[in-house]
Amino acid sequence: MKKSIIALLSFLISFVGFAQESKYDHREAFHPHFYPYLGNDFRSASGEPGPKYWQNRADYKINCTIDTATHIVSGDVEIIYTNNSPDNLKFLWLQLDQNIYKQDSRGSATTTQTGGRWANAQFTKGDVLKSVNIESAGKITKAKYIVTDTRMQIVLNEPLKPTGAKIKLIVKFEFEIPEYGTDRMGRLTTKDGIVYEVAQWFPRMCVYDDIQGWNTLPYLGAGEFYCEYGDYEFSVTAPANLIVVGSGELVNPLECLTPLQQKRWNDAKNSDTTIVLRSQYEVNDKSSRPAKANCTWKFKITNARDVAWAASKAFVWDAAKINLPSGKKCMAISAYPVESIKKDGWQRSTEFTKASIEHYSKTWFEYPYPAATNVGGIVGGMEYPGIVFCSHSDSGASLWGVTDHEFGHTWFPMIVGNNERKYAWMDEGFNTFINSISTKEFNKGEFVEDEMHGLDVSAFIFNDKMDGLFNSPEVIQQMNLGITAYYKPAMMLTVLREVVLGKERFDDAFREYIRRWAFKHPTPWDFFHSIENASGEDLSWFWRAWVLNTWKLDQRVKEIKYIRNKPEDGAMITIENVEKMVMPVSLLVKEENGKEHKINLPVEVWQRGSSWTFGIQTTSKIKEIILDPEKQLPDVNRNNNTFKEKPF
Repeated sequence: MKKSIIALLSFLISFVGFAQESKYDHREAFHPHFYPYLGNDFRSASGEPGPKYWQNRADYKINCTIDTATHIVSGDVEIIYTNNSPDNLKFLWLQLDQNIYKQDSRGSATTTQTGGRWANAQFTKGDVLKSVNIESAGKITKAKYIVTDTRMQIVLNEPLKPTGAKIKLIVKFEFEIPEYGTDRMGRLTTKDGIVYEVAQWFPRMCVYDDIQGWNTLPYLGAGEFYCEYGDYEFSVTAPANLIVVGSGELVNPLECLTPLQQKRWNDAKNSDTTIVLRSQYEVNDKSSRPAKANCTWKFKITNARDVAWAASKAFVWDAAKINLPSGKKCMAISAYPVESIKKDGWQRSTEFTKASIEHYSKTWFEYPYPAATNVGGIVGGMEYPGIVFCSHSDSGASLWGVTDHEFGHTWFPMIVGNNERKYAWMDEGFNTFINSISTKEFNKGEFVEDEMHGLDVSAFIFNDKMDGLFNSPEVIQQMNLGITAYYKPAMMLTVLREVVLGKERFDDAFREYIRRWAFKHPTPWDFFHSIENASGEDLSWFWRAWVLNTWKLDQRVKEIKYIRNKPEDGAMITIENVEKMVMPVSLLVKEENGKEHKINLPVEVWQRGSSWTFGIQTTSKIKEIILDPEKQLPDVNRNNNTFKEKPF
């Protein structure tokens, strides 16, 4: 036997605990104190925003120009910042995400050194600030500011007063679009031109909230974003041979499109099937773009937490209508290079986008934006309000999967605005969960795949070297992030829905959580409170095991005794909880005479200890007992889930 095979077997065996001595402590699992703080006027103990809940607001007007010779974007941003907090703010904090691409950034010193998806292959000068000014009472003054890595602090001459006071910041900036920008932006060279994907591209306000005050964690790569909501108007001036797509509504199509494209654009607004705006055969046709030097594309989106855009002379471009439950309409739009057209390739992107948005709108909460744009470029998969970036090379199941996932992020964290910099499981995991439902529904399950090839992966997901959910993304080992931030929290919600609460109660509670915290900033505790109150269940034992700890589940059949040693008089079955996680119990009991019993026991059977004995009215000897017969639970050791012929 080769050493590599021996090592693999040792690796796998280490995941499965064969020791049968129970580690379970019922007093710890069901400890009555779970919530670290009481409800208050800002955040109710029921999980709702309280009567005095507040959050600050940032409205943006941005104008920029792209120089395709130097790959430099230059522009200015006006930020109207509203202080709805009860505090006087003596200084303001902004995010300068482009600084992660500087050679001396914290991200370059940490994430880039470890390599992987978020490593920066080349360096830029980051955000070059031309000027930073403050406008107050009609007077413009030069701001006093300090830049620290990916943050900028602006010190105010006078405090910004609480409960509604406003201030205008005016910043002129420029930056070079990196070739590979931590898999969230960048440049893709195609045969017909460069595809630019531009994100985290202007100075943005940090969040000031009632939990921490200013949230100023630096941008290091894995941790994503935490942004204030507001309205955005932005324009991109580019050479006229480029097509520009962006977050929200294109408000000046007459100025940017040819007459033929204007007609196709209007047709797409009313079409349930994809309308080609510019075909692959028109990409190099000069008549497919207006005959002028430059175009300024103007976009608008409201109640959003960010905006992004993409531009290329290589774009094939198409669109269709999205039907929303309220009767409103919006647009599904796709832009991609000719190389992306293949079997089940990007020519299906608009179909995928439309289906994804319509599903989530019907199931959870209506899509709030006037358009949903999918861009094929260098980025493997990244989400922004109203626009997502997906790999230009994807097709078939992979294109459906990444499109559906990135647009699923509209609900987490674009609508429900959790802090991604701290709690990746609250958006990546929740999104992965809703993706599993949408994929089953799309086109009768066209792209449903068994990614794990039928293997029971519970032992791997709960192995001792796997990071727990309650860690910030930068603390989680890169090789573990896919499980910790995506797969395990999705599994958690699936178990909660299908085993603990049932689909109807879970779906109602989950919808209520989304409704309560739409366009607001929930914490994990707000989520816990909300689901418990809406479902009517104390789930502290569940959150404690899945989120706050890395506990495992291992249920086993321990013993069988027949009453008066006569199988026909009935039997007493003893089950045991070997590990620290608890879950409800389901058993299938098969008798020798062919009779079967399906037994479901509530989680409360574990409240008094690690074992539980219950009676069953048998009429013959028990041939077999199977714990969790449908394999709905993440049991790490299924070797002890089946009893045959003789008790252990």
